[in-house]
Amino acid sequence: MLTIERFSEMTPQRLSRIMARSTDDYRPIMEQTLQILERLKDDPQKELLREYGLLKDDLTISDFKVTEKEIQAAVDSLPKTLMTALEKAMDNIVRFHRSQLERPLWFTEVSPGILAGRMTRPLDKVGVYIPGGRASYPSSALMNIIPAKVASVNSIIAVTPPSGAFAARPEILAACHLAGATEIYKLGGAWAVGCLTYGLAGVPKVDKIVGPGSSWVTAAKMAVFGQVDVDLPAGPSEGFIIADGQADPSCLAWDFLSQLEHDPQASAILVTNDMDVAEKASAIVNRELETLERSEIVRQSITNAAILLVDDLEQAFDLANRYAPEHLEIVVDDPMSKLGLVQNAGSVFLGPFSPIPAGDYASGPNHVLPTGGAARAFSGLSVDSFLKKITFQKLSRQALSDIAPTVVTLAKAEGLPAHARCLEQRELKNS
Repeated sequence: MLTIERFSEMTPQRLSRIMARSTDDYRPIMEQTLQILERLKDDPQKELLREYGLLKDDLTISDFKVTEKEIQAAVDSLPKTLMTALEKAMDNIVRFHRSQLERPLWFTEVSPGILAGRMTRPLDKVGVYIPGGRASYPSSALMNIIPAKVASVNSIIAVTPPSGAFAARPEILAACHLAGATEIYKLGGAWAVGCLTYGLAGVPKVDKIVGPGSSWVTAAKMAVFGQVDVDLPAGPSEGFIIADGQADPSCLAWDFLSQLEHDPQASAILVTNDMDVAEKASAIVNRELETLERSEIVRQSITNAAILLVDDLEQAFDLANRYAPEHLEIVVDDPMSKLGLVQNAGSVFLGPFSPIPAGDYASGPNHVLPTGGAARAFSGLSVDSFLKKITFQKLSRQALSDIAPTVVTLAKAEGLPAHARCLEQRELKNS
């Protein structure tokens, strides 16, 4: 039973529990993950056939790559309504991410004779992990592949776990194909991450790996970070809702429940300055809890949830910034005017007609977002995630002469005499 808590009466321990929320802890399996990666490097064929051999008779390495025939069969097998939905969502996601593209090259004269600038280059190869085991998320294919495609990444290698018949889920294959994946492989877990990192079993070696997955996927990505770049670790989904007295309690309740059905470790927080709204929303949540198809999951995740009554909206926004939520929903009068109060959030949803699920699937902005408070320092996945920013500079003879005393002084102060000599030598030659 979910009850209303007054923020002013909350104990430090209870507040700390809300702020901490659940996170995926991959550390207990890190040693086993490292062992998998080592075996994979030593003998990729033996390790992959050992792991996947029971799924298909006479399995060979060539079976891991998805064929054009498999892709076409997947597309043909899907209901037309699902294909239309994927295409509509893709259009909005593409349009939003294209707007993120910045000038590919710019420069400025930082002082007379010193020309400095920056040029943007896409990564050459990226790997995208798409969950497809117990759960299937074609939206993840769109959200992870499209920004890379818009960034002009040359090769986008998608991996997704095979099912018992050693077949990838058709909706995943269709979404990967629509979004622009260059190649698709039926691989999952640490094995997929290892193949992408080291370029094993016919899988191209990539420069970066993105995409959500199990604790094993997260552990593997953390283990190979540095050999390749990775996105931020994806934890359980979380939603933070700020509402005033004009908000519809029924909508708030379902927004709240929609977050909790993700995962037993998901969390949802509703903060309002109106007791009537809090009471009505709480009653609906408690009434509908047992009617949900995923009620077993929600009964667990609701232990990470709270409905809080605050004195005013300023207090609500202060709490939200401290929480730094993955999703921040603002259902108040003139929500756009409150956007300036937001300091920490993965993505913000403004007004009564901007529920979080709209962003999960089709409104355009990316749904790969920082969780567990990481929004204090991290941004969600974007076109920038697949671009390198390379700086350049060109100095005239006079400009180098002008800054030489500064450089020489600093170099000598840091005990690097050859750095100083580098400039002094040029001054001597040009005198």
